[in-house]
Amino acid sequence: MAASLLTATQANAFVTDAVASYYGKRFHGRLTASGDRFNMHKLTAAHRTLKFGTRVLVTNKSNGRSVEVTINDRGPYIKGRSIDLSKGAAKALGMLGSGVARVELKVLSRRQPVPKRPEKLTVAQAQRLMMDLF
Repeated sequence: MAASLLTATQANAFVTDAVASYYGKRFHGRLTASGDRFNMHKLTAAHRTLKFGTRVLVTNKSNGRSVEVTINDRGPYIKGRSIDLSKGAAKALGMLGSGVARVELKVLSRRQPVPKRPEKLTVAQAQRLMMDLF
């Protein structure tokens, strides 16, 4: 199954080959689709369909290096690419020179991100959050 066709319900035990690229300085400090500020040095990534907070093990197929990233943005928007990594994650994989790499993606967990300001939750939102955590 292609990574771009992944649905949220299929994310458990999801492993696939993919093409990764990375983004960095140009987007550093901007808001991501999840509402986080993008930090090019953190181990984060953009994916078209995986839920925000999903942890993914990315392995560079050419050198065997791996890094665990958290999905916090949407993309990539270039045909043929499945995941956009932060510059920090790309550095850990040894792909800064090439800019792209063939990788293996393995979903580790589908964790719901914790809201940044829990004091602003409604009672119903707080109850749903507690149900998701337990």
